[in-house]
Amino acid sequence: MADDQRTARIFGVLFLTTYITSISAVLLFQPVLDDPAGYIAGDGNDSQIYLGAFLEFLLILANVGTAVVLYPVVRRLNETLAIAFVAARIIESVFIAVGIIFVLGIVSLSHDSPGAADLAVSLAAMKDWTFLFGPGLIVPVGNGLILGYLMYRSGLVPPRMALLGLVGGPLLLIGSLGVLFDLWDQTSAMSLLVIPEFIWELFIGIYCTIWGFRRASPILSREP
Repeated sequence: MADDQRTARIFGVLFLTTYITSISAVLLFQPVLDDPAGYIAGDGNDSQIYLGAFLEFLLILANVGTAVVLYPVVRRLNETLAIAFVAARIIESVFIAVGIIFVLGIVSLSHDSPGAADLAVSLAAMKDWTFLFGPGLIVPVGNGLILGYLMYRSGLVPPRMALLGLVGGPLLLIGSLGVLFDLWDQTSAMSLLVIPEFIWELFIGIYCTIWGFRRASPILSREP
């Protein structure tokens, strides 16, 4: 059980890392995404964007790490879903990586083609699409439904809190599909629908970092 508790704390730290790096990167990228044409015209701070790109690179590593670290534990409950969680994190990370390239492409335009405003706007729009399909559509399935179900059935965290994932995942998925099909924009209904998933991911990171897995969980006593 000592090894499982060490795994829990590594998992928790990695989850908090994804939380911190993702939010920080979004804030750092705002100047280039809000006004890409103005950015390439000379109004941008390249160092800020490079820092955001580096943080998203760390986010990718932490994303995959959360699933890889957790896999040996949750596979005792359901190996198929444990693999599915790893796959979901990898797919999400692919979208994030592509988004980094689009943002850095805008930075390159500011040096090589400062008059290519239309192309800069298009790259910013493509970055938004990667955000919608990665964190918007993959996260609610992976972190919400799959991880929420695994944590609820295994009892690795308090089951009542795991319900946040099972509820928050579908709500975020509905919100993202609404944006995809132009039913609402990303700042209206989404700001409300994302709250349960936001709390769930923050909770699981803090809980596992501080307390580890619940010792009453039946799968902690099983052999892997």
